[in-house]
Amino acid sequence: MPQPWQDTSLSAEDRAAALLSSMTLEEKLAQLSSVWPGSEAEEGEDVAPLQHEVSEAVDLDGLLPHGIGQLTRPFGTSPVEPAEGAAALARLQTRIAAGNRFGIPALAHEECLTGFFAWRATVFPTPLAWGASFDPALVGRAAELIGGSLRSAGIHQGLAPVLDVVRDARWGRTEESIGEDPYLVATIGTAYVRGLESAGIVATLKHFAGYSASRGGRNHAPVSIGPRELADVILPPFELAVRDGGARSVMHSYNDIDGVPSAANPWLLTELLRDTWGFTGTVVADYFGVSFLELAHRVAATRGGAAGLALAAGVDVELPAVRCFGTPLRDAVRAGEVDEALVDRAALRVLRQKCELGLLDADWSPIPSALGEPTESAGPAGTPGLDLDPPGMRAVARELAEESVVLLADDGDVLPLAPDARIAVVGPLADDPAAMLGCYTFPRHVGVEHPELPLGIEVPTLFAALRAELPGARITHAEGCAAPGPAGSAGDPGAAASAGAAALTAESRLAQAARTAADADVCVAVLGDRSGLFGRGTSGEGCDAADLELPGDQGALLDTLVATGTPVVLVLFTGRPYALGRWSRLLAAAVQAFFPGEEGGPAVAGVLSGRVNPSGRLPVSVPYTSGGQPWTYAQPPLGLRGDSSSIDPTPLFPFGHGLSYTSFAWERPEADAAEVPTDGEATVRLTVRNTGDRAGTEVVQLYLHDPVARIARPVSRLIGYARVPLRPGESAEVHFTFHADLASYPLRADGTRVVEPGALELRLASSSADSGVRHTVPLTLTGPERTVDHRRRMVCEARVK
Repeated sequence: MPQPWQDTSLSAEDRAAALLSSMTLEEKLAQLSSVWPGSEAEEGEDVAPLQHEVSEAVDLDGLLPHGIGQLTRPFGTSPVEPAEGAAALARLQTRIAAGNRFGIPALAHEECLTGFFAWRATVFPTPLAWGASFDPALVGRAAELIGGSLRSAGIHQGLAPVLDVVRDARWGRTEESIGEDPYLVATIGTAYVRGLESAGIVATLKHFAGYSASRGGRNHAPVSIGPRELADVILPPFELAVRDGGARSVMHSYNDIDGVPSAANPWLLTELLRDTWGFTGTVVADYFGVSFLELAHRVAATRGGAAGLALAAGVDVELPAVRCFGTPLRDAVRAGEVDEALVDRAALRVLRQKCELGLLDADWSPIPSALGEPTESAGPAGTPGLDLDPPGMRAVARELAEESVVLLADDGDVLPLAPDARIAVVGPLADDPAAMLGCYTFPRHVGVEHPELPLGIEVPTLFAALRAELPGARITHAEGCAAPGPAGSAGDPGAAASAGAAALTAESRLAQAARTAADADVCVAVLGDRSGLFGRGTSGEGCDAADLELPGDQGALLDTLVATGTPVVLVLFTGRPYALGRWSRLLAAAVQAFFPGEEGGPAVAGVLSGRVNPSGRLPVSVPYTSGGQPWTYAQPPLGLRGDSSSIDPTPLFPFGHGLSYTSFAWERPEADAAEVPTDGEATVRLTVRNTGDRAGTEVVQLYLHDPVARIARPVSRLIGYARVPLRPGESAEVHFTFHADLASYPLRADGTRVVEPGALELRLASSSADSGVRHTVPLTLTGPERTVDHRRRMVCEARVK
């Protein structure tokens, strides 16, 4: 007969409570931590902060009798054939369930920022590319596929998306973020959450909160922002993803705000997240974040003290391994230093989630669906295979990559490339698969530590993709300079190219590149970043930039290529924007791709050939010069260019900017009301027509301008957008439903938001710059001032008819 906690007719809450009441302190604590199988055996570089300094050997046999809460990165720690990894995970789960008296398995989590973080799995574009697509529906479809892949292999929780709003592009983790605008981050991120959760995977929002606002763009640095900026910029993406996305997990951030570390902040993790927003899931620690309360923040003297602070604040699960929530926390509870009720609170949340996932059902099986069904694929040794990179996933990865490519500049003379042109493809990233991959991809995160390991997936380079795209063209190649960043290991996908370049002097490489470019009709200069971790790349976690100049010798290479007189098309594969002002009048065209994933080469080649009409828009501003940082477009008047400073922060290409090979006409909009109550709404209608000779997609952006407010407000901020695909001569009507709640702002320092009566201006625009504004619609809010909370309208509904 099933035990009460196995009775599926009861609510998850009642089942979890019944189980909790039967558990010892040690058994409850076991559910609050994780083990990281194999991490202690990995002798390479850290893939988490201080991994080898903080990690300790795992006594699995000693842990099993009490149970294990989570398993850390079963696929993303070392390379394993997918089917073998799924089988090994199933065996370990069988052992865990059999080892404790309640038969409780572990919850297995994995990274999934650019897809299932496993060898041979599809690598999707990085989140900054999601933002460039301005396409929540497509991002949600990608997330649903990623979630299905995770679930098929026995994974329950995905550590994504990153909802940190970019505040300083020098920050290395800019590539993991969706953009510099909170509305774009909120809507795209929430779509990803919905997709992941629809596949039955627990989505984990990170990093809560303020991580991206670190001083100087330095990883793990303190955050100096006021409560209004926190409420207006940092928190809304998390708020929407919890409320509308249904996220079931949140990961605290590493930083402190005004001296209070997030992991020890009860206002953030309990009062706001749970009591105000109504979050009912689990709060998990960023890797070793609980230990950092002792070792880095130094707000605790012992492991037990760190555990007590985190638990009281609202952290439920210590990741990635048990260090503080085990014996140190047990001893603190028994000494009366930590209330056991806090342990019960966290354990109940964990057990409730395991109930929701079916892990406490009487018929639970450790065998994932991929091992229980026949497959058509086979592994390299002929054993039954688990295809983590099927054609359907590659197709969506290609579509997202194509939509995310941004045409920054185009003089109209070179692009699309002529099919019979002589094309020089020059640059250290032109024939390097690493150019497509961000730091949270398996090849760049783990694969570089295994020199014997092939990529495991096909990642065409731009050079190879262009040759396939334009078979009638004469395409030559030169590296021009060494790959940016530290030299890779032998297993680094770009190491071979780097080694070849190193055999030449810098002068001879430049001379060879100049000759190659001079002998061509057009030069495609392929520059950018090579991602890595903790200083082992030019972009990625712990790879913060001192400035926003092109890394390494790439600026000098671009100068050399421009000086040849051959028209130069700049292609950037990067994890952040770089200052391009010095070449703004010298390039025939410029194309930006933010680590576009395994299909990025063909996607960019398609844009260059004209097969793909670019529709990406900038999720971050591209600066004119490297100075004036940090800066984003949503500035109050004093944040813009003015006579009181010699520094002009005006970007070369603003947020929302992107060109097309066709043209669009925007007819004068209409609003169904000129006056709207402070609790009312109005619909704005705009007709967009494709006036060119190519099919294309326009991205209509809606910005709010509030001329007068009681605190300094951004001159303009995004409140809505819509992708409008049109054939030549075709038109469509875009409807935006503007609710007065979208004009709210945090008036008081406690984050209380108000909607006040007065004049507003809606700006229909192709970018955030004044020059991008096509039409304005004046509105007046009437009636009393209103106070609004987390139940306010946060999304401007956009429909294309």
